[in-house]
Amino acid sequence: MNKPVLQILFGFILISLFCYTTFASFQQSVLDWQGLIRQPDNWWTIATLIDAYYGFLTFYVWVFYKEIRWLPRIAWFVAIMLLGNMAMAAYVLIQLSRLGRDEPVATILLRRPA
Repeated sequence: MNKPVLQILFGFILISLFCYTTFASFQQSVLDWQGLIRQPDNWWTIATLIDAYYGFLTFYVWVFYKEIRWLPRIAWFVAIMLLGNMAMAAYVLIQLSRLGRDEPVATILLRRPA
């Protein structure tokens, strides 16, 4: 991915999440939210789901960068979208297990040479 694509993606995430959060705020105060107990609460439930999936997508951008081949990219996308933080934790654990004994943890952030 190049810089303009990332700017468009994260600009969209920022603007759309801000707009939906503002919309939900006009429907019901976040302080009155009671989860799924009563009908008006679905606005904040939806906002929470949107926020979670944007977080999954943000994490996936890193996975897309790290993974060079398309099959792992697709498999991790499906896993992250279906399992969320469980798949994300598994991915980080796999990356940590591949880390050499003397390598700094920051190394997992970068793509390994092919």
